[in-house]
Amino acid sequence: MLRLENLSCGYGPVVAVEDVSFDLPAHSSLALLGPNGAGKTSTIMAIMGHTTIHGGRILFNDQDITRLPPVKRVDLGIALVPEGRRLFTDLTVEENLTVGGYRLSVQRDKINRQRVYDLFPRLSDRRKQTAGSMSGGEQQMLAMGRALMTEPKLLLIDELSLGLMPKMVDLCFDALAALKQEGVTILLVEQNTARALDFAENVCVMTSGSLAFSGTSKQAKADENLFDVFISAAHE
Repeated sequence: MLRLENLSCGYGPVVAVEDVSFDLPAHSSLALLGPNGAGKTSTIMAIMGHTTIHGGRILFNDQDITRLPPVKRVDLGIALVPEGRRLFTDLTVEENLTVGGYRLSVQRDKINRQRVYDLFPRLSDRRKQTAGSMSGGEQQMLAMGRALMTEPKLLLIDELSLGLMPKMVDLCFDALAALKQEGVTILLVEQNTARALDFAENVCVMTSGSLAFSGTSKQAKADENLFDVFISAAHE
């Protein structure tokens, strides 16, 4: 479904990611791991269309989307749950979901909204509550729900568990597992390495803007040197 071919990207003239290539098959999941500053967020922001492309290509279902505007990528079926959630904190749960589904018909909005509430019953109970007054875990659920309102085929998630209580982390990963069962393809950036390796079938590890490892989760768990990559990169 997704292919990065020798992707180099950044912000203006600054190159943050260089020569990164990987494939993500449809109906599968990939964990993008690495220390802070490794280029993980820049990579998924490039997939979403929010960085400057310096080289390489991004293909989605065999279509070259390298220069496509972000809104067109959403229409194709790509959605982002950004780091820090970035909700409209003064709007209610329902209003945030409305923003997520504004390009769809009223009927599709209603169906997708119920899908979100079925996946996250807490949100259904808090429909009229403002996003800014909710807990971090509830806000993460809402950020995921807002992305799901676009009916994504590919869901990009940046730091799912960051700052969340363990119970909320469990609930969010349970929701991801349910989405994977539905056939949604998932690209997950995550600092909780153990949870990410347990969830995703495939793994890429980045350091200093480049790929240091690409393979299956089983291969990653068996690689005794992989943890050393994180340690050495953290001290560069």
